[in-house]
Amino acid sequence: MATTVITNISSLVTNDPSLGAGPLGPVQDAAVVIDGDRVAWVGASSKAPATDNRVDAGGRAVLPGFVDSHSHLVFAGDRTAEFNARMSGQSYSAGGIRTTVAATRAASDEELEANLVRHLREALRQGTTTLETKSGYGLTVEDEARALRIAAAHTDEVTYLGAHIVSPDYADDPAAYVDLVTGPMLDACAPHARWVDVFCEKGAFDGDQARTILTAGAARGLIPRVHANQLSYGPGVQLAVELDAASADHCTHLTEADVDALANGNTVATLLPGAEFSTRAPWPDARRLLDAGATVALSTDCNPGSSYTSSVPFCIALAVRDMGMTPDEAVWSATAGGAAALRRTDIGRIAPGTRADLTLLEAPSHVHLAYRPGVPLVSAVWRSGVREV
Repeated sequence: MATTVITNISSLVTNDPSLGAGPLGPVQDAAVVIDGDRVAWVGASSKAPATDNRVDAGGRAVLPGFVDSHSHLVFAGDRTAEFNARMSGQSYSAGGIRTTVAATRAASDEELEANLVRHLREALRQGTTTLETKSGYGLTVEDEARALRIAAAHTDEVTYLGAHIVSPDYADDPAAYVDLVTGPMLDACAPHARWVDVFCEKGAFDGDQARTILTAGAARGLIPRVHANQLSYGPGVQLAVELDAASADHCTHLTEADVDALANGNTVATLLPGAEFSTRAPWPDARRLLDAGATVALSTDCNPGSSYTSSVPFCIALAVRDMGMTPDEAVWSATAGGAAALRRTDIGRIAPGTRADLTLLEAPSHVHLAYRPGVPLVSAVWRSGVREV
């Protein structure tokens, strides 16, 4: 396989403290060698070994490809009317999901896949090289299984979210829907997924129902993750930590006990500022979590209702401006933090042996992602060693 060196990098974010001081492991005037789909060498540009190909970064910054560990991309339709109403003063509730469920059920496999691919390409152009996505807009055995089959053809990080809300078909019998989610639906979906998720929230599933669903998924080999404490205080975070879930996602309303649990457990707190931006909800307090010692990830929550953005750079800017994060912390959380939320060590870093996922910015420093919000700064993207942007 051909080798490639990217040289003349002004500032390289490695997220490897052995390569540079601090969590970002920065290397100045750096070079990276790609061999096949892996990083083979990292160091000073002046010491770069000979390779088959050479790319001059032109004094610009390079960082790991973004790891977006929470999205909902298998859907049809949009919820423009809901967004417009919300921006006109109406409050957000989880009920809008039913609108997307109806549109998704009515769509063909081809339509769902085309929409998924469009959003994946959109995310890639903005530097995202790993993206998790969920089912949850079908809520029947057949529709949930087909959503996961479609997703699994395009990403390894696929999550079974039959427990997004209680299906409208079971509005009068939630217990029967939980039985479906943990029985025939799980049987059909487990072969296509790595993760099991549940929306533990008023208007969706309570703590006991969530525990039943996550435990059933874990018994089938799926790793838990939880939509936790988005709209109100509740049991989601504590349940996530108790079950050793990979992540508790949203974490907008946290008690001191919740923060302590996240700081002392293995569960990553995944923050999704696009949802707060789109719903005008209170911002998650990232500073509080970081100061307590919790591991924090940043993700887009890209979905047609509450966070219709695929831009991790946008979420980085929001986190710095409104959630108390420094630019360094936000970039780490959107790369290495996302990898931790997916329990991956081969992505989110640039070091020998990691997957060659790199983002070249049209800027001399990663700080520009927050310093210049809304500006398309991603100049090039390598995924598994292949330049795709």
